[in-house]
Amino acid sequence: MLFRALTSHRESPEKTRTGASHSSVPRWRLGPLSPGFTLLELLVVLAIATLLLAITPPLLTAAIPGAELKASARRVASGLRLAREEAIRSGRDVAFTLDLETRTFEVDDRFRKEKLPGDLELKLEAAETEMLDDYRGAVRFYPDGSSTGGRVILALEDRGYQVGVQWLTGRILVTPWKVE
Repeated sequence: MLFRALTSHRESPEKTRTGASHSSVPRWRLGPLSPGFTLLELLVVLAIATLLLAITPPLLTAAIPGAELKASARRVASGLRLAREEAIRSGRDVAFTLDLETRTFEVDDRFRKEKLPGDLELKLEAAETEMLDDYRGAVRFYPDGSSTGGRVILALEDRGYQVGVQWLTGRILVTPWKVE
């Protein structure tokens, strides 16, 4: 009996008058208080989200100054690996050429030139026979995977990375570097 009294107490007054509860009316018929968003509200939210997405990448790059440095070191290492793989695959000598003046590198004149950021300090240590002039030099890879050896130093202020190439094996290593 107590249970029946509680359930009848929870019924809404509308049910007792009309015989149907308020919840049986479809949501779209409830009028101006129905839940949902207007098109204008959705457009405002999308505009704010677009603005935040446009602002975020420059803020992240500025917040992490070493990110561009590390990415550049990885790009140089990738270029060197490409040159080695191309030499092994094609069975001919392939050169990775770095131009310090234009801040670009290319692999064997067959692949597109890659540009490095202007704020980085670059240094190339290569075999004397591979130095083309004061600003350009190369690391040459042979079909057996070996190379002339060398290293590229990319620095920003007092720290950076060195991308080294072992002459006997042609192995490419990226390691942190500090001003000595």
